[in-house]
Amino acid sequence: MKDQQFGHVRFISGENKGRYPYSHSLYIEGARKRVLIDPASSLEKLIRLRDEEGVDAVWLSHWHEDHFKYLYLFEDRQLWLSERDFPPLADIEVMLDWCGAEDNDFRNYWLKNIQDNFSYQPRCEANFIKNGDIIDCGAVTVQAIATPGHTPGHMSFFFPEEEILFLGDYDLTSFGPWYGDLYSDIDESIQSLRRLKNITARIWLVSHEKGVYEENPGEVWQRYENNIYERDNKIIDSLRQPQTLDEIAARWIIYGKPRKPIIVFKFLERSLLKKHLQRLEKLQQIFFDGDRYKLTA
Repeated sequence: MKDQQFGHVRFISGENKGRYPYSHSLYIEGARKRVLIDPASSLEKLIRLRDEEGVDAVWLSHWHEDHFKYLYLFEDRQLWLSERDFPPLADIEVMLDWCGAEDNDFRNYWLKNIQDNFSYQPRCEANFIKNGDIIDCGAVTVQAIATPGHTPGHMSFFFPEEEILFLGDYDLTSFGPWYGDLYSDIDESIQSLRRLKNITARIWLVSHEKGVYEENPGEVWQRYENNIYERDNKIIDSLRQPQTLDEIAARWIIYGKPRKPIIVFKFLERSLLKKHLQRLEKLQQIFFDGDRYKLTA
């Protein structure tokens, strides 16, 4: 996958097609401000960008580790993100809490992973981007769009001069939306996705895999959203007989099959299932009785 230039906005492709633990980055070449969004694409590229072209500020679309992977390269640059997503970047214990890491074995495993593989360094201060902010970088302006759900403070960005919309982690992949953290929300994810879909643009950029859409994604929008409802339906189907959470998780409804490292994917499977079970309870399609989930009808 190659880097691409769109006016004053550069798409920097991530390693392994921007798949986790990487993501694609954006570079805004403003006349007054040079901005890097989501420094997690490529160590080599980002070092070269910092040393040869310059970076005045780093923006994060949200707090996840596969978007701040190389933030340590820019420890002396201004950091900008939504205020709602800042707490995990200031304290690693808060980050573990927000991940929902309650089990001690997983918490210790994930703590070491974040420190060793993502070079976590707490940030004491940051500047905050708010929904609707119009930021003039010089020759290019950026409109901040609050798109909560994936995380509570997830931000997307629209570049009106270039007619570019950066969706962030509403990445239109075949896997579908991700909303497994403590403060993630399925219904907010749906609302944010639909908000983005209704914005008129010429180019759509996403954080993972395909990266660049130079034509409207079209049916991909709905297929991406439909993953949510397909997961709901599979869970409902599994509850033709009452099931515990462990029994539902053993079906691998979300990830399809066991994957390695198993300690991580067991945790992720359960985290996403819990969100769906909460949603289905709210919709009064299921209820929790004793230690089992049951259909209401």
